[in-house]
Amino acid sequence: MTLEYYSNNQSNIEFDPASLKKNLSSFRTLFGLFMSGVAGLFTFMAIVPLFIILSYLLSKGISSLRLQVFSELPPPPLVEGGGFGNAIIGTVLMVGIGALISVPIGVMAAIYLSEFSEGKLADWIRFATNVLSGVPSIIIGVFAYIAVVLTTRTYSAWAGGFALAILMLPIIVRTTDEALKLVPQEVRQASIGVGANNYQTVLQVVLPAAIPAIITGVTLAVARAAGETAPLLFTALFTQFWPNWGNKLVEPTASLAVLVYNFAIVPFQNQQELAWAAAFILVVLVLLTSIISRIATQARTY
Repeated sequence: MTLEYYSNNQSNIEFDPASLKKNLSSFRTLFGLFMSGVAGLFTFMAIVPLFIILSYLLSKGISSLRLQVFSELPPPPLVEGGGFGNAIIGTVLMVGIGALISVPIGVMAAIYLSEFSEGKLADWIRFATNVLSGVPSIIIGVFAYIAVVLTTRTYSAWAGGFALAILMLPIIVRTTDEALKLVPQEVRQASIGVGANNYQTVLQVVLPAAIPAIITGVTLAVARAAGETAPLLFTALFTQFWPNWGNKLVEPTASLAVLVYNFAIVPFQNQQELAWAAAFILVVLVLLTSIISRIATQARTY
């Protein structure tokens, strides 16, 4: 009796594949919407601090910004007015020195890694580059202090540029290496097929094709170097005066990052206002370099 009842009921159960598929599709849709909401929430949480910092910086920086800040020197405490024209020049000068040192070395190192080196040697060089990119900037400042400042027995723009070059180098090597890898192998094969050797292929075909992405890496490195403070405290220090070109820049040199550090911790309102204005200018410079990198990325020719 039991077996007969069970058999009769089993025969009445109908399997509906369309209904099962509909239920699975509905579950996947709901799960996808839930995960999209979670991802959107965390994205919002990541962006909120950025907008808070930028809004606070804009409110403080723009209110403290005057035309005189670009052409005058930092004032003494309790003296109204003044500016940080020397710090702007010093920042551009030391970042420029760092770029002149790091860009040729970084690009040539990346060309060697991507085009001429194979096996474990290239892997170890890439590993060393990644380690260097993770070294704290204050450690690099200490190294530059020992290597340059103690050797020359003076703080200088050259020492600051040397420290910034070490910071910029791993970024340039890694981005250039990746940029060269993005160039299709067919481009290299076509160049070799028409009779070019490896060096001609790299210098006349591969490198020009990767220039936009390389420029992106250089601008990112410049943006990072422009905002560094610790290495410059050990190498360039600070000064209240204009750079002395006749002294070959072998003397303490002002920079925006160090000016912000020095003036933000003092109890004098006029210097605190200059610190906010300098921070705003520094962020604008970094923003401009980021915009340049985006434009260069969109200009890829391969």
